[in-house]
Amino acid sequence: MANSYDQGRLDLPFVGHCTFGKRPICTDWNAIDADVAVLGIPFDMGTQYRSGARFGPRAIREASTLFSFGHGGAYDHEDDAVYLPLDKVRIVDVGDADVVHTDTVRSHANAEAAVRAILARGAMPVVLGGDHAVNIPCIRAFSEQEPIYIVQIDAHLDFVDIRHGVTEGHGNPMRRAAEQQHVIGISQIGIRNVSSTSREGYEDARSHGSKILSVRQARKLGAQGVLDTIPSGVRYYVTIDIDGFDPSIAPGTGTPSHGGFHYYEVMEVLQGLAKKGKVAGIDLVEVAPAYDPAGVTGFLAAQVLLNFLGYIFEERSRNHP
Repeated sequence: MANSYDQGRLDLPFVGHCTFGKRPICTDWNAIDADVAVLGIPFDMGTQYRSGARFGPRAIREASTLFSFGHGGAYDHEDDAVYLPLDKVRIVDVGDADVVHTDTVRSHANAEAAVRAILARGAMPVVLGGDHAVNIPCIRAFSEQEPIYIVQIDAHLDFVDIRHGVTEGHGNPMRRAAEQQHVIGISQIGIRNVSSTSREGYEDARSHGSKILSVRQARKLGAQGVLDTIPSGVRYYVTIDIDGFDPSIAPGTGTPSHGGFHYYEVMEVLQGLAKKGKVAGIDLVEVAPAYDPAGVTGFLAAQVLLNFLGYIFEERSRNHP
């Protein structure tokens, strides 16, 4: 009797290795041959309230298997487009940067080296955090690339210079980014509530050229109005803190902040951004599965990333068929 494997594997979401989107593994970073390389940075030593984001990369990868598109891509009837066709968009999972617990300096150095390796192979890095401190080495890794403009979706400004002696924690990444010569500007979208930062923090961010929008301001503008505040034709680096979404749909995070975005409010901005210029890199941070009933935050994170990648590469295929 013929073995069932002779008929080809179904490769269902709950079977096999738990890579991002069930895409191939590439552990030799000098041999990356792909359009996108997904990297985990399981670091949460920069967190000031509650830890747990170190398990974010695993949670996002596990959730992403639901959207693994084993049938060759994902058809979106609203856009009449097949997103991420397997024969056209090459995605690999390159594993995790080597995080050394209690050693922030070494962990950040390892993360920066990992992102640099991805860029050296011509792939777009998609980073799974970890807390928002992981953005610091990611942005540094772009120092030898063309300039980037940062678009941040977040509840918090993350523009603290130094607090309690900490300069590279999850409250510092946008301040550290603003200091980089290859960063030409920052749009900070979704910033809200009393826990974000002090008045001085907002003044400091604006003095460095940041454009700041709260959720309510963004809603009044609408997606196109938000996009109009972002320069066109530049290279974007998009950093998404999952607490930018409302905790009613993203409870699994260390610093939830009510009054956040709903799913399509963010996705319409991201889809428009993919049409305005080239997205050079992405990170999605602060998923903490210990606080995530039913795993809904992990599913949200995976769906956001896969759909965003779909938008990006659909635009690239239209511009360069």
